[in-house]
Amino acid sequence: MNSLRSRLILAASLVLTIFIFIAGYTLDRAFYESAEASLQENLNTQLTLLLAGTEVENLEDIDMPTRLLETKFSLPSSGLYAFIVSDKGKTLWKSLSTVGVRLPKPIHLPSGEQRLQRLAIEDEEFYLKSYGIVWYTSKGKVPLTFNIITDLADFHKQINEYRQTLWGWLIGLAAILLVVQVVILIWGLKPLRRVVTELNAIESGDQERITQTYPTEILRMTDNINGLLEHEHTQQTRYRNALADLAHSLKTPLAVLNGALLNIKDEEQKQNFQEQIQRMDHIIGHQLQRAATAGASPIRKSIEVEPVVSKICRALNKVYQDKQIQFDAHLPEGLSIRVDEGDIMEVMGNVIDNACKWCKQRVRISVSLKDKRARFTIADDGPGVEDSEVGHVLQRGGRIDQNMPGQGIGLSVVMDIVTAYNSELTITHSDLGGAAFTFDFPSG
Repeated sequence: MNSLRSRLILAASLVLTIFIFIAGYTLDRAFYESAEASLQENLNTQLTLLLAGTEVENLEDIDMPTRLLETKFSLPSSGLYAFIVSDKGKTLWKSLSTVGVRLPKPIHLPSGEQRLQRLAIEDEEFYLKSYGIVWYTSKGKVPLTFNIITDLADFHKQINEYRQTLWGWLIGLAAILLVVQVVILIWGLKPLRRVVTELNAIESGDQERITQTYPTEILRMTDNINGLLEHEHTQQTRYRNALADLAHSLKTPLAVLNGALLNIKDEEQKQNFQEQIQRMDHIIGHQLQRAATAGASPIRKSIEVEPVVSKICRALNKVYQDKQIQFDAHLPEGLSIRVDEGDIMEVMGNVIDNACKWCKQRVRISVSLKDKRARFTIADDGPGVEDSEVGHVLQRGGRIDQNMPGQGIGLSVVMDIVTAYNSELTITHSDLGGAAFTFDFPSG
């Protein structure tokens, strides 16, 4: 997950989820234990009331005034039941609520002992509260055990209703908090999104530096980016200006030397001097072109290809008007590339000009797209280039036919520019019968 916002939202969601589960579990356990304690306290209260209302004469005569008891003891299947058993386990008295209900068997306990049990019969659960006592009568001691039974159906219903309410509120609250967190994150990350927008504008060539004001936390980063951009631009300008000045300084002495040749009488020596002066002039021009090559850079304005190709083809059509060259351009609609305008003009101009020199009547320019690269192929219907001659043609000054106009450095310049964009110039056989020059540039 590469998005910073996605990471923060995921982290916030995980933390919030863990917190909600912990809070929900804690509240659930607190309510459960509280409800259970309340239920047990109610059993103790009912046991106390049962003891208070009981009158015992002997094992055969236990009087229980109904008006003093909880109403549920008098209602069949009410959920609250009572038994009084002897030390022999015989039931001496039971509440009217026990009629027709299957209940846990009451127990007998020694005097002073009490016990709370959680029992189950099939799918129903019960609490059994038992208390052993010795009842003193005029006829002696009567050992008894009072048993209070309550089923847990209402208890479980109460717990389930609470849980539904609890988790409903917690999930709703979590959703609200998550939305609030997302809004806060979007607002907090807004400066970074603005930085990205400005960097995209710089990359596409629409602006030269970061211009907006940003918070302190990222101000140092934006200032450093601006510093790097300005330094790179200054260095490139200084480099080009220095080479241009050097070339200009060298051209003046060369012009003087060229003029001095007029005073040399020896034609052979004069020709040798002229060749060396021309060679030096070509070298200077070539190195100037290399210095002007911008090369691959992510900070580059996109150039539309179709206007460039059309402009070059119109110009060359006038130069080679006698050939009546047919230019076939097969370009994807709206194709643009991230290349310096001077570089693309130099490359396309040299390669198409070379095709025009050697073609009979037809030149084809085609482009295909693959992996964010635009692959150019310029083919002609001329004699082509033999495989053994490809290396020689691509060398600076390499020419197949010395009678053809030109100095033979155009393709070497093309190679330098293409190499600067992480590509290479290849020469193959065209289906038109001539040569096919292929290279690629980053598409934009």
